[in-house]
Amino acid sequence: MSKLTKNQKAVAGKVEANKLYTVEEAAALVKEITTTKFDASVDVDIRLGVDPRKANQMVRGVVSLPNGTGKVTRVLALCTPDQEAAAKEAGADYVGLDEYIEKIKGGWTDIDVIITMPSCMGKIGPIGRILGPRGLMPNPKSGTVTMDVAKAVKEVKSGKIDFKVDKTGIIHTSIGKVSMDAAAIAGNAKEFINTVVKLKPAAAKGTYIKSIFISSTMSKGIKIDPKSAD
Repeated sequence: MSKLTKNQKAVAGKVEANKLYTVEEAAALVKEITTTKFDASVDVDIRLGVDPRKANQMVRGVVSLPNGTGKVTRVLALCTPDQEAAAKEAGADYVGLDEYIEKIKGGWTDIDVIITMPSCMGKIGPIGRILGPRGLMPNPKSGTVTMDVAKAVKEVKSGKIDFKVDKTGIIHTSIGKVSMDAAAIAGNAKEFINTVVKLKPAAAKGTYIKSIFISSTMSKGIKIDPKSAD
């Protein structure tokens, strides 16, 4: 077992194992207990009472974080020439089609989100085996396959993220950075939690939200009282 650093020892006892914290308390505490020298991500993990193997219990969606993600999101817009200027103006970092498909075939994936049009999906399909494992494949359900490429670029740049429950029934996503102030982190966490609550499948029985934890990269998890997100 690795030894705790001096900083880790200093914060080790600040999180009470059996306590349910409010979102606001957790947002302040996660900043306090983060000891990394880099600007760590703030993550939210929600365990759901669903069976993701059943299509009618799959939970996935998108949310626009009111205070942004705290990080620069690199966006590639794969679109037809008539959409290129608008995509660039909206903030896309890379804009084009055939040349970027060739770059991706060659191993280039230095991007965070790809936004495209329905008419371009035929060309993107063959690189799905490269994009899929990296979570980069555009999908209409996440708003990354759309006729309005510029609008989608703006949304992603301003803090729109997509998420889905994994095979173990957990939704894990980053909702900010530790450098953000506690109020901004809390605001993003509440928006995300409430979005997940609204997506409860009709087929889900029993307790829907089983647990919620907020943590940062390499920090302890802080258990949240779901009612405090209202």
